[in-house]
Amino acid sequence: MHFPDLATAKLLIVGDVMLDRYWFGEVTRISPEAPVPVVKVDRSEERPGGAANVARNVAALGAQVALLSVVGDDEAGRCLQRLLAASGIEASLHLDAAISTTVKLRVIGRQQQLLRIDFETLPSHEVLRTKLVEFAARLPTCDAVILSDYGKGGLAHIGEMIRLARAAGKRVLVDPKGDDFSKYAGATIVTPNRAELRAVVGRWHDDSELAYKAEALRSDLGLEALLVTRSEEGMSLFHAGGAIYEQAVAREVFDVSGAGDTVIATLAVMLAYGTAWPEAVRVANVAAGVVVGKLGTAVVSHHELAAALK
Repeated sequence: MHFPDLATAKLLIVGDVMLDRYWFGEVTRISPEAPVPVVKVDRSEERPGGAANVARNVAALGAQVALLSVVGDDEAGRCLQRLLAASGIEASLHLDAAISTTVKLRVIGRQQQLLRIDFETLPSHEVLRTKLVEFAARLPTCDAVILSDYGKGGLAHIGEMIRLARAAGKRVLVDPKGDDFSKYAGATIVTPNRAELRAVVGRWHDDSELAYKAEALRSDLGLEALLVTRSEEGMSLFHAGGAIYEQAVAREVFDVSGAGDTVIATLAVMLAYGTAWPEAVRVANVAAGVVVGKLGTAVVSHHELAAALK
């Protein structure tokens, strides 16, 4: 197929942003102090993470994107602002002086993640309420909304956001967190991975039991669709028209971190462009196959995706 220019699609993303820091180095010995590797760091890298990585994925596909979130009044927050501006993302990051911007520091040796250190605090309700007012004001200018929940407190008003967006006639895609999906009721689609779905509906023994449990959850939450990302088993979409199964297409897997961001970003852009569910899911699955072949939170460009779809 000819992969279209997606510049007309407009996405509004709300959720937990974070700064992903990477320290890369060589591992040549074990520490004499404890049985752990010693990493001699020779370079570092910083990338937007969480909802900011979703926004970066949308921008890389050539669509228009606005990002709404909360950061601390600190060096990490300012770094995030710079990185997003450099990626051409319109970011409205509300400052909360009482918190620290969420940072995930990953130590990488020999192309493998050896350690991750997280720094995070929950934002205050006053800042979140201000963000909700801006969210309502921005709704008329977008085609679809992505709510990217990383469990960091930035989506305290998610139920209200879903109601406002649906009342405005916008599709709402949710990347979920935690074992209570009731707060996502009324969204267009929720995109859990296997572990996230298992935490909500329990284990399943085969595809037919998965379909039964997924369909029951979709019905309970009043969703148009439920997309389960299943790693090496690909992904499964459950909607009123039945189930769609896509096989995994990764050639070589280096890193699955951030793959969910790529899936929801691609799916949202395709739906905002006007693509039907089967094709939107197929394209999102191919995008996931490209991004897991990259190390760390990465994106798929429009050019890369077009080439992979040929």
